[in-house]
Amino acid sequence: MSQPRVFQAHAPPFCTRSHQISALFLVTATFFLTRLFDQSFPPSTCYLDHGRPSPYLSLHVAKTDGAGHLLWPERGYGSRLSLKIYVYDENEIDGLKHLLYGRDGSISTNACLKGQWASQVKIHRLLLESQFRTRKKEEADLFFVPAYVKCVRMMGGLNDKEINQTYVKVLSQMPYFRRSGGRDHIFVFPSGAGAHLFRSWATYINRSIILTPEGDRTDKRDVSAFNTWKDIIIPGNIDDGMTKAGPTIFQPWPLSKRRYLANYLGRAQKKVGRLKLIELAKEYPDKLECPELQFSGPNKLGRLEYFQHLGNAKFCLAPRGESSWTLRFYEAFFVECVPVILSDQVELPFQNVIDYTQISIKWPSTSIGPELLDYLASIPGQIFYLLLAALPIELFSSIEQLNFAFMFQMRS
Repeated sequence: MSQPRVFQAHAPPFCTRSHQISALFLVTATFFLTRLFDQSFPPSTCYLDHGRPSPYLSLHVAKTDGAGHLLWPERGYGSRLSLKIYVYDENEIDGLKHLLYGRDGSISTNACLKGQWASQVKIHRLLLESQFRTRKKEEADLFFVPAYVKCVRMMGGLNDKEINQTYVKVLSQMPYFRRSGGRDHIFVFPSGAGAHLFRSWATYINRSIILTPEGDRTDKRDVSAFNTWKDIIIPGNIDDGMTKAGPTIFQPWPLSKRRYLANYLGRAQKKVGRLKLIELAKEYPDKLECPELQFSGPNKLGRLEYFQHLGNAKFCLAPRGESSWTLRFYEAFFVECVPVILSDQVELPFQNVIDYTQISIKWPSTSIGPELLDYLASIPGQIFYLLLAALPIELFSSIEQLNFAFMFQMRS
């Protein structure tokens, strides 16, 4: 029996003469096009010829305090901004009301002003009154899509399937969303699930701007919705009773009256770092407090009791939860407790404005043990007071300043 013949295709040379000529033409064309564009635009104001002042450079005198330090927002962004944001009205798109108030409209906006999801309501209200708001779509640089879906879901207004279907329905009715592929549309997802609340986020809003505290690429679903190049990390929402002007529900105690060196207020959630802290508190109960948090029943901590526990220590420990961020990090500022970050992948808001090394301590999550308490106990009193003095409470206490932060960071 004859052997089958094996046919082999003859591959053309890897680089022919025609390839070489094409490459040379491409390089030449690129050179001339680059020169043409360089001559078409004015010199960049980022380059300064120290011998001659640039006619294109306009000077701006930034606002400073008495000590010469830059005030917000000049400290990080400058005070010049030409930006117009269109806020979709709940009545202009069929289905949008369901994302705000549930399928039957029974979810109260005031009910959604509590907890982590309150950022969705507050940022929406803020933009409705913002100086950057426009009511003309054709002149808008950005478009804000209001939705209170975390609250609506938690209160039974929509289930996961309905949330997904409603988002898809709403987006299909937005011609400006289709025009840009969603690149100039803003969504807020402020809680642990992040943009995953919208199951099809990766298909529909993967190019959109997402505001979220979840600046994490290691979330529980192995596919992070956060993208450094377009999304913005915002602080977690703090109880209004602690951020209001005037007397708050709890005034920080002097250090002499604080019982513990450190504390951790949070659930275990079967997370290694949190379980280690709970065991450490059992071993050193005089140094570390870890009260068990309950959402209901007689042992549930009220608002006042919660902040009393949080403010009864010098250092507030903030380990990762389902993802890298934790609300305790932000709450610590308002009880004058120095936050200790126990989350290796965490990314914090406004890092180009705030030097977090001056106001917090970061400790490896793999080294949670007695050595952590020993280190905290070794910090001199004067260093501790310097940390307290630098806490940026004014930044996190006002949703208005959060508004400035994310809008100054927007890219066209």
